[in-house]
Amino acid sequence: MKFKKFILLIILLLTSGILFACSDKDTTSSGDSGEKVDAVELELYSWRPEDREAYEKFIEAFEAENPGIKINFQPFESTEYNTILTNSLVSGSGPDIVQLRPYSGTKSIADNGYLAPLDDVPGVMDIEESFLEAAKGSDGQVYGVPTTLNAGVIFYNKDIFEKYGLAAPETWEELLQVSEELKSNGITPIAQAGRAAYLLSMLHGVISPSAYGGNDYVDEILAGSTDLTDLKMMETLDRMEEIEQYLPEDFIALDDNDAQALFYAGEAAMYINGDYRLGTFEKNAPEMNIGIIPGLKGEGQNEPFVMNWVDGSFGVVEDSEHKEEALKFIEYMATKEFGQLFSDELNRLSAINGVEPKHELVKQVTKASEANTTPYLLLVYFGEGSPTTKTVFEDSLQGMYLGEITKEQVLEDAQKNVERVATEEE
Repeated sequence: MKFKKFILLIILLLTSGILFACSDKDTTSSGDSGEKVDAVELELYSWRPEDREAYEKFIEAFEAENPGIKINFQPFESTEYNTILTNSLVSGSGPDIVQLRPYSGTKSIADNGYLAPLDDVPGVMDIEESFLEAAKGSDGQVYGVPTTLNAGVIFYNKDIFEKYGLAAPETWEELLQVSEELKSNGITPIAQAGRAAYLLSMLHGVISPSAYGGNDYVDEILAGSTDLTDLKMMETLDRMEEIEQYLPEDFIALDDNDAQALFYAGEAAMYINGDYRLGTFEKNAPEMNIGIIPGLKGEGQNEPFVMNWVDGSFGVVEDSEHKEEALKFIEYMATKEFGQLFSDELNRLSAINGVEPKHELVKQVTKASEANTTPYLLLVYFGEGSPTTKTVFEDSLQGMYLGEITKEQVLEDAQKNVERVATEEE
């Protein structure tokens, strides 16, 4: 069934009229002696146009050590990337190196033979196993080098907290207490949007691990000893109901940009999303005194649960005419040198071992992640199928907040979709 759907997607893309011309990938460059040498030009696809300047620095460092290889960084808009990549792979006119969506996104491309396995590339297997899981095919082989880790965090306005004598909450109970105090002073506690359903899934992902117990519950789910209708998961929905009173009025109709504006303006004291929003905040509100709560502690725990997931990875196209050179660039991306440069330039969490972020807030999140990390449950393990269980769950959360369905129905609908996806894959 899954294969048939992929073939249908291919047919649709081939009839969509999107064509890409093959480019001349042969060029020249100067070696250490100053002599002209034949150089190979590699095409690198990405969905991050905003990172162009940083990637040009990464590439410059690589090319300085590898004068026979030139890298052409070609980023596309994120919303268009999947279609462009799929079409290029099917037509055979595509790039040599590709940025891969994590988990099911990588698996679907690898399983159809478009990617070269990377298990033997030096440095790749030194990356933490849980990160490599995001870049594996169904055969268990690794097809991508994870570069970026995301963490679900709580941003807070330190000036507002100081004004009302509040400490950053570390537990669920403290979060409610702080929110009540802020609300009593006319401040919206949490700038939360709900028009885009995935934002509700993010909110749930940040506040839920300390309710269900983090990795222990995840292991039970994976072992099949429990499912999404478990009482622990019901407790997470109790929290979602309880926190509603501290969100903006009619938040289900709010766009994320509106929520961010509330946070910028000081009308809201906290904002929950991925740590990648840090760059956005520092660009749009550079004077804002921002703090980060990396997660909430569970009962009797010393460290908060930090919800992590791999944002993406880079792989090599199996049919690349210059696969050897492309693999050399992948080897570079698996080095600590690259990981450090990546973190320094983009203020993001690196998936490479031993990287020390220079940004204090990124350093804080990295340290907390290393102490007690837990996966973004719905994205990492329930991202397959059409629709995915993650999509069903977050859409149902919207329905719950609108009073259209009960908490029990939210979990029942999610579990039914898990079973449907499992049946279709058999």
